[in-house]
Amino acid sequence: MTPVRFLLDDLSGPPTRALIARHLAGMHAHSPPENVHAFDVERLRQPGVTFWSAWAGEEIAGCGALKLLDAERGELKSMRVADAFLGKGIGRAILDHLVAEARARGLRSLWLETGSAPAFVPALQLYESAGFRRCGPFGEYREDPFSIFMTREI
Repeated sequence: MTPVRFLLDDLSGPPTRALIARHLAGMHAHSPPENVHAFDVERLRQPGVTFWSAWAGEEIAGCGALKLLDAERGELKSMRVADAFLGKGIGRAILDHLVAEARARGLRSLWLETGSAPAFVPALQLYESAGFRRCGPFGEYREDPFSIFMTREI
């Protein structure tokens, strides 16, 4: 696995902004616009959302965010591995970091929404391997054929 360090990120740097733009483009490439639930930079800056960038040396390798749903539940948002780092363990490192941060904040469960298109299979496999199980919609989400909802206790 590639060594990675995590930084609390204010989303102002060009590498971070470029990765978020790539993330949004990827989501729009595989889901209809009304079914894309990924956050843009401004939504990632809203209260209750904490965003980290993941770095391998001087290169951005990925990112992830934790959104508080309430005092006991958090939602994973904007998990993305930079294309150059796919298959190098960065996704697992990001997921482990977000789970550890949620646990440190006293959360009891994590939730997520991801896409159902074939392009999302690697993400689904990662989440399932980390103990996430499929569930119904949560929060403001509604049942939709382009979304898969997952949760796990922590």
